[in-house]
Amino acid sequence: MSADLPSTPSVRPAAPTLLRVAIVGGGPAGLMAAEALLAGGASVDLYDAMPSVGRKFLLAGKGGLNLTHSEPLDAFTSRYGERTDAVAPWLAALPPQALRDWAAALGIKTFVGTSGRVFPAEMKAAPLLRAWLHRLRAAGLRLHMRHRWQGWQPGDAPTRLRFAAPAGEVVIDTDAVLLALGGASWPQLGSDGAWAPQLAGRCVDVAPLQPANCGFDVGWSAYFTQRFAGAPMKSVRLTFDDGRGAPFDKPGEFVITATGIEGSLVYAASARLRDAIARDGRATLRLDLLPGRSVEQLATALAKGRGARSLPNHLKEHAGLDGVKAALLRETLSAEELTRLVAHDPAGLARRLKAWPVTVTAPRPVAEAISTAGGVRFDALDGRAMLRALPGVLVAGEMLDWEAPTGGYLLSACFASGLVAARGVLAWHAESNTVPNTVPNTVPNTQRT
Repeated sequence: MSADLPSTPSVRPAAPTLLRVAIVGGGPAGLMAAEALLAGGASVDLYDAMPSVGRKFLLAGKGGLNLTHSEPLDAFTSRYGERTDAVAPWLAALPPQALRDWAAALGIKTFVGTSGRVFPAEMKAAPLLRAWLHRLRAAGLRLHMRHRWQGWQPGDAPTRLRFAAPAGEVVIDTDAVLLALGGASWPQLGSDGAWAPQLAGRCVDVAPLQPANCGFDVGWSAYFTQRFAGAPMKSVRLTFDDGRGAPFDKPGEFVITATGIEGSLVYAASARLRDAIARDGRATLRLDLLPGRSVEQLATALAKGRGARSLPNHLKEHAGLDGVKAALLRETLSAEELTRLVAHDPAGLARRLKAWPVTVTAPRPVAEAISTAGGVRFDALDGRAMLRALPGVLVAGEMLDWEAPTGGYLLSACFASGLVAARGVLAWHAESNTVPNTVPNTVPNTQRT
């Protein structure tokens, strides 16, 4: 029998040891990682700078908590753009339906809205977070609030962590660290991006943090700002062609702000607008102000005689333009120019109304954005989500260099990345906790231990 045995030593498990893991960050990624680690038998301590966990998660729930999306997984995965290949394994580990099933196990029913987005039946984040924390505490999770991570001192091992806490500096040594500190948006809720220089100082490649799902500056006139800041721009179609792939083209609505524009339709185009501004200094999008009417229909309507009607009344009655849309025309055209176009070139005006230019000059600061682009580059990680430069330290969530539109894609990927990183911790521990089997090869297979 011994002749059939392999010549290289086999591997057997060493005596099991309790894996101690410190998670830094109490958002969706950190909490999901904690759940998976506890289920895997680890001892888990979670540290967060805020007085309670899930602050940004709760804020997201104020508008209904868009948990995930119901579209097929292939289409869902494609929403991550250039990072689709990196994010796909996360979503395979926790696809949208599995996330809904997870919520159901917490007693949270979900439903699919008319847009395909998935929401809790109560349209709130707080009930889900309460039920989740109750289950995590029962499983043994230890929470340490008001502990702000301070990075590493020279000579510190990667798994030695320093925190500023209410009682002073706290230093802990642990077996593995899972960082889930978020990006740099909404810093008042805890994710301020202060981790970026700490990791860069330890030779981790970090892409600059940038705003994602953000608004943009335009430079409105004082009159327009005073009258229309906060006004919704409804029922429009936004197109943007940066010459890089298919043009962006989507209907929806957004909001006029004191400095420019923001809102769901703008957020959907924000990555391409932001990158175009970085290349060219500005970007010009185009609005179809009346997507329900063709150029020909508009031209015919505009060509009708005004009679005694004022120009604003003529535009309102025949073209359906009033309020903020009518005022937008005056940001570019004087009353004289607009009167001339209506009288002498209604077809030309109709064409312009179907592709009205708006030039944006800068994204709003990252602190105002819904989410963050940039972060730890995927090349800095091994296949377990562990930092190559810092053995024993793994990263999850918005700290990584990916972005996604709103619509459930952000939260879904954060949850999933936490699960994948936790599995990476457990796999690393299992590999580290094996030793060569020194039993001679002459022992039959049936007697090996």
